[in-house]
Amino acid sequence: MDVKRILWPTDFSNIAEKALPHVKSLTAQYGAEIHVLYVIEDVAHHDGWYGAFEQKRVKDLMQHAEKTATHRLSQLCDKYMEGCPLYIKHVAVGDPAKEILKLIEKEKVDIVVMASHGAKGNFRFGSVTEKVLKSSPVPVTVVPVEPSK
Repeated sequence: MDVKRILWPTDFSNIAEKALPHVKSLTAQYGAEIHVLYVIEDVAHHDGWYGAFEQKRVKDLMQHAEKTATHRLSQLCDKYMEGCPLYIKHVAVGDPAKEILKLIEKEKVDIVVMASHGAKGNFRFGSVTEKVLKSSPVPVTVVPVEPSK
């Protein structure tokens, strides 16, 4: 198997970081580039607690979320990926599993490495991980993480 592009989706949790040793190992073995993806939930499709958000407020919230995510991705990459030959940061808006699958196609990713569940999950596989496993056109390496109790 030749690996040129690895996708590591993260939700910025300590759980997601458990996949990093595997990502770094594959990168060292193959000299592959790492695509790091964070997906922002689209608040435009949610009703506010007291009615719908006004469009300007939604736009401001999404711009702030994207700026914050980009900054956190830079911090994460600087902290953990100094030894990787190439890493590319991606921020998307939408459903995490769908955005992961889109990026696989768009960037011609060879393998996805992710934790068994994210910060919100207390199951053997989180819902995002399960959806990616079921629909990915490329191999997915799932790093087992003990569910929080």
